[in-house]
Amino acid sequence: MRLDILTTVNAERAARRAVVTITDIATGKQRVLREAQIGADPMADVVEKAVRAGKSGMVETESGESFVNVYLPPVRIVLIGAVHISQALAPIARIAGYDVEIIDPRTAFATPERFAGFQLDADWPDVVLKQRPLDPYTAVALITHDPKIDDGPLIEALKTGCFYIGALGSRKTHARRLERLREAGIADHLMERIDAPIGADIGASTPGEIAVAIMASIVEAFRKRKMFADKRGEQAPR
Repeated sequence: MRLDILTTVNAERAARRAVVTITDIATGKQRVLREAQIGADPMADVVEKAVRAGKSGMVETESGESFVNVYLPPVRIVLIGAVHISQALAPIARIAGYDVEIIDPRTAFATPERFAGFQLDADWPDVVLKQRPLDPYTAVALITHDPKIDDGPLIEALKTGCFYIGALGSRKTHARRLERLREAGIADHLMERIDAPIGADIGASTPGEIAVAIMASIVEAFRKRKMFADKRGEQAPR
């Protein structure tokens, strides 16, 4: 790999953005595509398919064979609330290949004994997220049932464009949540991205079942997410 390409790849990975290298098999020529450039590239369709799957490999185009090497940031799930659902969801998410972080300022819940082996922050979300900001490769699940804890990271997730944003609560609870968000100046089209009640509609009732429903929604959101700019240069909504 050429030094300039390697430098670009490392910079994009450090910034938690997708980046792709494409090697023409016939000529050996190599080029790099940043995430924002993919939608306007002649190979956009095959590159997007590779990025969506997160898999590198050979592709066939009209100009011949190329090898597409995909570099994705580690996908993470931030759980706001060290509750029973989080205890069930954290190991499920890890098995599925996601990084997991639990944030809850309530020290009675956020204990190492309840979340052994996981990134756990017994602090307010705004403090933690200043150190590790949200981004489009992050899913956020808000499950404390406490607006004082949930609303701040919810607003940040909407502004940042996290690929999945889910919030626990009934439809009445969510209606009150939307009222608070409007008062905070959040646009309606952004609020439509909130998955509430949280998780796939599988009739879940126990913490373990709700965890499975949330994980299903997160996987679906990540694999079906809209990416890049289209060929007219318009940014696809996240």
